[in-house]
Amino acid sequence: MEMLFGSSLAVYMILKRFGKIVDLIIPVFPETYKYLGRVEETKTAAEEGKVYDLAIALDCADIKRLDDPNGNFELANVTVNIDHHSSNSMFADYNYVNPVAPACAQIITSICEQLGIEINKEEGTALLTGIITDTGGLRYEGVTSETYEFVADILKIGVKASKVYNQAFAAISRNKFEIKKLAIDRLEFLEDGKITFTYITKKDMEEKGVSQNELDGIVEEGRDIQGVEVSVFIYEKDDGFKVSLRSNEYVNVSDVCILFGGGGHIKAAGCTIKGSLEEVKEKIILAVKRFIRE
Repeated sequence: MEMLFGSSLAVYMILKRFGKIVDLIIPVFPETYKYLGRVEETKTAAEEGKVYDLAIALDCADIKRLDDPNGNFELANVTVNIDHHSSNSMFADYNYVNPVAPACAQIITSICEQLGIEINKEEGTALLTGIITDTGGLRYEGVTSETYEFVADILKIGVKASKVYNQAFAAISRNKFEIKKLAIDRLEFLEDGKITFTYITKKDMEEKGVSQNELDGIVEEGRDIQGVEVSVFIYEKDDGFKVSLRSNEYVNVSDVCILFGGGGHIKAAGCTIKGSLEEVKEKIILAVKRFIRE
């Protein structure tokens, strides 16, 4: 979810700059991304029954994942969907989906270039944040020379890549550090070290004083261990457990998550599974094992 903050803020700022009346809906905005600015202008939800002339969904493959409890997106006169997930269901009136792009923010940058819109420093900071977070710091497959060209263009307007990287990835609160440490302490190695598994419960989050949106990055801890092919991280929600998967070389974790109604990228995907901690662990590990080579 952290990937959409940069794209959403950039589009919001660009539309405002062109004199449009815009509501930016982001249910939860983590402290980590408040350096982007305009955070105080975001709304956690749209007004019930409000009908927009235009509604834009960013970095979202399925309407069920929009977190739109009042259905404002579907009520809009015109809907637009801009995304880069290959599993996108084309749920809007107009769908601009480029599964080759490694980041939704890269698509936004490309659209601006095609329309002759000059990006300012504030908008560029948001877009660079989106590109960096969606590509794992430009480490994921799918990053091309074109990605670096877009990054270079953003740097030319004065945005500092090192500053954005440090703010998006390196700087964490003590509470976030404590919850990450707990997850690492629980980490298990399965299938001769090819799979790692760890978890966080609602009770853990309450005791450490963190929200679900402060759990990003935990799944990467398992993936970055030598010999690991798939890292599995789950955390408890009201309706079950959110599952995050990351892979290194050959497992398409999006295929794994599709089995449970989720999806994502080849090497970074997620889904939600109902059940107890033990039940969810058994289900997801069994599914991942099917994709692991001997």
